[in-house]
Amino acid sequence: MTEDIQTRIRAIIAEQAMLEPEQVTDDATPEELGIDSLGLVESIFAIEEEFDVTIPFNANEPEKSEFDISNMGTIIAAVQRLVAEKDG
Repeated sequence: MTEDIQTRIRAIIAEQAMLEPEQVTDDATPEELGIDSLGLVESIFAIEEEFDVTIPFNANEPEKSEFDISNMGTIIAAVQRLVAEKDG
């Protein structure tokens, strides 16, 4: 299940960044992938819709957010936790 989540998130981010999913590595930051703040917000909305979760992210104050967006690995791990909590 966790690999499925990872694959789906990579696909969403890749679509936003106009890249191939395999180019979305765990240590890549949104900036490195060419995703600006608007693109990040759109990606988060898409992830929320895909997994039926609410991501605690404030686009106006991302540094105060409980959702770590520093790289793809932290984003994937955070979404996996949210999905587990929802399904738990």
